[in-house]
This record gives sequence, C-alpha cells and structure tokens, in this order.
Amino acid sequence: MLWLSAALAAIGFTIASTVRGETERTATALDELRAYYLAVAGVERGSMELLWSVNNPSAHILPPGLTSVVYHLQTGDVRLEILPEAGKMNVNTASVEQLFRLCAALGLDPARAQEISAAIVDWRKPFYPASPFDLYYSSQVPSFRAPHASFREIEELLQVKGITPDIFYGTYQPQAEGTPIQPGVAGLVWRPGLADCLTVYGPAQSMFGTPVDINTAQPAVLAAVGVPPQAVAAIVQQRQLAPITDQQLGALLASLGVQAPLRIGGNSIVTMRATGQIKRDDGKLSDLKRTVAAQVKYMPPGYDGPVHILRWYDTAWSN
Repeated sequence: MLWLSAALAAIGFTIASTVRGETERTATALDELRAYYLAVAGVERGSMELLWSVNNPSAHILPPGLTSVVYHLQTGDVRLEILPEAGKMNVNTASVEQLFRLCAALGLDPARAQEISAAIVDWRKPFYPASPFDLYYSSQVPSFRAPHASFREIEELLQVKGITPDIFYGTYQPQAEGTPIQPGVAGLVWRPGLADCLTVYGPAQSMFGTPVDINTAQPAVLAAVGVPPQAVAAIVQQRQLAPITDQQLGALLASLGVQAPLRIGGNSIVTMRATGQIKRDDGKLSDLKRTVAAQVKYMPPGYDGPVHILRWYDTAWSN
C-alpha cells in the first residue's frame, strides 16, 4: 500500500507539473496573439492618420517629419515607427562610390566594402562581358546566375557576394573603448544593416544626386550621400529634439556647409513598423512584445483605395 501510494503521488505530481506547464505556455501564446493584434491595429491606425494628416495639413494628427509615435490603448501600448522609403538610397541607381561610403559607414573594412559595392553594381549591370562575380556564383552549391538586371526586391542582396545576414539585417557589436557603457545593453551597440539603408523604391538619381529624407535617413546613408561626419552628428542631434522642417532645412544645411541632396519627406511609399505590448492584470506592461510591419503605398485619386499594402511582415524586428 505504501509503494502504491508513493507511485500514485509521483504520477499526481507529474500530471500537475505538466498541466501547469501547458497552462503557462497557453497563457504566453494568448498574450503573444493579443500583442500581435495590438501591433496590427497600430499599423492600421498609423496608416490612416498619416493619410489624414497629408490631406488635411491644417488639422494634422501626425506632424510632418514625425518618425515615431506611441499609442496608449486600453489593452496595451503600441509604438509605431514611420520609415519612408525616401530615407534610403535607391539600390538600382546608387553609384559605386556611394555604396562604398555606405558600407564603410556601417563599419565594414575597406576591402569588404569595396567588394560588396562592386558586386552590387555588377548584379544590376548587363551580362556581357562576364565578370569574376559570375564565376563565383556558378561555383556555389547550388549554383545560380546573377540576373544582371535591376533589383526587384531588396532581399536579393542576400545573394550578392560578400553580403551576410549580419550585414544585410544588422547586428550588435561591442562599444568602442572609452565609451560609457549604457545600462542594460551589456556594452553592445546596434549597427544597422543594408536593409535599413537601401531600397528598390527610393527616389531616382537626379543631376544633383539622390535626395534622401533628412529626418529618417540612417547616419550611414547621410554619410553615403556626401554629408561630412561632423554634420551627420549635428543633424542627428537636431532631429532627436524635433523633426527638421522645410523652413529649417536651408538654414541648417548652410550653417553646416552641406551641399548634399537632402530633403523633407519624400515619395508615397512608407514602411509602418509597430510593436505591441499588452497590459497585465496589475496595469503594468508585459515583457512580451510582438512586432509587425507593412510597406504602404499611398495612391493618387482615381484608384480603388487610397492605401495599398505592398508587403506585409507578420514577424518583424525593431531596435
């Protein structure tokens, strides 16, 4: 009887532990689903508010140049990032020099930066004559051929010689020696990737260069279009206080001695990236976060709808 009681007790404890674990996993899955729909709601709300603000500048909801906003909802908070494609360089028109400066500004060594910039230009140029990059692609397993045409999706860069997922998506890297360590970062700083700096939807090349949005362009993009390092730091500091306006742009560039092609705002394609956090029963925000993103195109009058979703990212990541 004692052995039987011990066996039954062990079985009972095992079942109780299993049920508890499954209950916690179910609760986590439910919280993740709620955070997902919070983030989706943030994308949809931001898309409509931006459309209203553009069409009604005298009664705008989102000020021009705004790059992020936090929505405090009843069930949680949503942080929305507004990332115009005009804040990136057009991968199909950027020159070798611009691509090299971009890679160097992202922290790549000169040899790697030179190889990647040359490989990107080779990928989009006509096939003949064949280049050493074509021999490299044909030697891979499985082998493939470069299309020698314009990039249609930015993810094509992952196939270009020299570009790794860390270079494309970005990564954390140790802080420079002598830099004060930020709490909670463990001595690491975020390094953006090519996906944050290049686009297939960016503005085309003009006689003055490729203009980029001064409020949303990554510091590496500003450096790539010819902004000196001191001016890049000043621009980043200025826009952290408040978005730079059309009225401020000319005077700011003149004071910094910058002649690079910079502008406010840009084309009609914007990436909306939202991160949702639900509220717990005690009113505090959960540690669980869920991020989604949508590439939104605002259409001119006459189309079936004012907003078209070009791409939807069910699983996105935000720094």
